[in-house]
Amino acid sequence: MRYFLHSRAVYWSILLAVVAFGFAVRNYRIDTLPAGLYPDEAMNGVDAIGANEAGDYKVFYPNNNGREGLFINLQAFAVKAFGNTTPALKLFSGIFGTLAVLGTGLLAWELFRRRSASILAAFLMATSYWAINFSRIGFRAIMVPFLLSFIFYCFFRGLRTGKFLPFAIAGLLFGSGLDTYVAFRLAPLILILLLPFLFLSYEHFLRRFWKHALLFVFTAALTAAPMFYAFIVTPDIFVSRSAAISVFAPEVNHGHLLATLGKTVVLSLAKYNFYGDQNWRHNFPPYPILDPVIGAFFLAGLLFSVGMAYRLLRKHYRDGTYDPELAVHGLLLAGFLSMLAPEFLTEEGLPHALRSIGTQPFVFLFATIPLLFIWNRTLRAKGTRRLMFVSVLALAVFGSAFFNLTKYFIFYAENPNQHGAWNENYTLMANYLMSLPQDVHKYVFANGPGIQADNGLPISAETLVFLTHGHVDNLEFLKPETSFQTPAIILPMQADGQVFADMKRRYPNATEMTVDMDPGYGSDFTVIVLPADR
Repeated sequence: MRYFLHSRAVYWSILLAVVAFGFAVRNYRIDTLPAGLYPDEAMNGVDAIGANEAGDYKVFYPNNNGREGLFINLQAFAVKAFGNTTPALKLFSGIFGTLAVLGTGLLAWELFRRRSASILAAFLMATSYWAINFSRIGFRAIMVPFLLSFIFYCFFRGLRTGKFLPFAIAGLLFGSGLDTYVAFRLAPLILILLLPFLFLSYEHFLRRFWKHALLFVFTAALTAAPMFYAFIVTPDIFVSRSAAISVFAPEVNHGHLLATLGKTVVLSLAKYNFYGDQNWRHNFPPYPILDPVIGAFFLAGLLFSVGMAYRLLRKHYRDGTYDPELAVHGLLLAGFLSMLAPEFLTEEGLPHALRSIGTQPFVFLFATIPLLFIWNRTLRAKGTRRLMFVSVLALAVFGSAFFNLTKYFIFYAENPNQHGAWNENYTLMANYLMSLPQDVHKYVFANGPGIQADNGLPISAETLVFLTHGHVDNLEFLKPETSFQTPAIILPMQADGQVFADMKRRYPNATEMTVDMDPGYGSDFTVIVLPADR
């Protein structure tokens, strides 16, 4: 058992099997779970369709409060290759979510120098409810854990080997992060907080690594240049909606900044173990985002890391020794704090598992620390003690995986709150329109909620726009000048008795009909039927 993972072939076989399993659970039933294509996802898809048709792939897309363009452009590629379907729109979410599993495993190996740590960390990420959930949503935020895990894998590999290539790759990835999700803009804080640890961990750090640091900055600037240019040309896009919900805004803190900040920090930390994100798209409320076992290991690992950083700092100042392990714990603490900041520096909707998605690699690395301790005790134990440690480790790791997978694919999948949170009715409306005969005229009354996009429709209507594009003949979104042709179906996105009353006056034969394509989940909707003129 001691030498089981010493074989490079065995290690890579197990690690890649974990990654493959992570990919499978991120794509299983992706067309129906979550239950609906959320309008924010669909807006990405509509912009992707527009980019494909115009050949104009933007650095920044202004719709829906503005979104960085890299992920949408990748979605455009998927839509162009596979069509405007839900699986196509979510393809790269599953890919980046899976790569985050690999990246976390590789980072664990580089930090802890143990293959067992690599496999454990990757498995925790692969089977986490939190990680699986966001890997199945067409949001650009899923790129953040992937980038952070590979950036610091390459960065610390460069520190260990002294080679330039890992720093160049880390820089390229770091710069591209600016074109992903607004939370990544705080990633430079990781480097700022990490820098003192590096000076105290490596003797003559600046003399040894100044060329490597310049290469990192140069390559990061190359990939960040398009977004920096966009910020210069259009400064408003840098602010985004986060300014309106920042704890520093007077209308948010009401003159009590420290009290507000204290509240947001507590809520942000509580979500891991005590009180989770209450948004059904982000979590399974009211439970925390980590299961009880991994949550406990996370806390233990976090406290251990704080203690080790303190001990190694004292040792450095007392004895003058340089220990690279100090940089390891410096990264874990700096990464966790920096990527938690996008959450606790805002006030709206806390706890918020999406804004803190960048903490994922660090959370599972913290949880790996006590698991690695149990594994090491297992290797040294004999007889019944070894059996006991093996049982504890297996129960913790595989029990957690079973808990999370059951929670997502059974309990979450069947929960009516999930169907409502994802606006399943909008997806069913699109499916209904696609099921109607071609000669029937279809009119959508886009009276749903949401800010208006550049196509003149509210965000709520973008689900119908994306899914029906090129698949439905004789479809029109109602405008004041619309002239009705019959036979026709009029589909109000929200029930409105006045619409039916108006149509009844104009067309006495008009009737109302309730459509329920997924009974039991409250996703039914009403349409108005206009028979053919006689």
